[in-house]
Amino acid sequence: MGALLGALFAPGRIAAQSWEPDSLLPPPPSPSPAPAPAPAAPFAAFSASAASLRDSLVALARAQIGRRYRIGGETPDKGFDCSGLVRYVMSGLRVPLPRTASQQAHAGSPVARERAALRPGDLVTFGSGRRISHIGIYVGDGRFVHASTTAGRVIESALERPLYRRVKPWRGARRVIATGDTAVVVPKG
Repeated sequence: MGALLGALFAPGRIAAQSWEPDSLLPPPPSPSPAPAPAPAAPFAAFSASAASLRDSLVALARAQIGRRYRIGGETPDKGFDCSGLVRYVMSGLRVPLPRTASQQAHAGSPVARERAALRPGDLVTFGSGRRISHIGIYVGDGRFVHASTTAGRVIESALERPLYRRVKPWRGARRVIATGDTAVVVPKG
């Protein structure tokens, strides 16, 4: 040990080396990593996914505007009736629905009959009394896309004041694309 100290502190050697008291200590611990960001709400990703699905439904519904009306029609090439249009758009995004407007009016979950409660992609129903005879897809801003017998084609109309008088009064809405922490609703029937 003495030889080692002598070699370190030999004349002329001390001047050539600088010695700091901390150089013999272990290096300080590296700074701790930044805390992980707080996890997002458990269903935030689903909510974003539902919003994206709604946007896709609206785009697909609007892409059918101008297609001809045809009783019993279910395809863009042959034309649509109101329930055929709704079923076609929803099936394009793997949301199964029954065939008729009356049956579709019972799919999913009921939505309050208030414009503020509606979300794009909700089904809006029309009829006289308790009978549902027309259905469309709400696209936002108080508007819906539907296959109109009067217009003879798929159109977009105002919910409260349809472009054509023959559209029955707005009776209600159904949500087949859920929001928040639930999955896509599989309709009855």
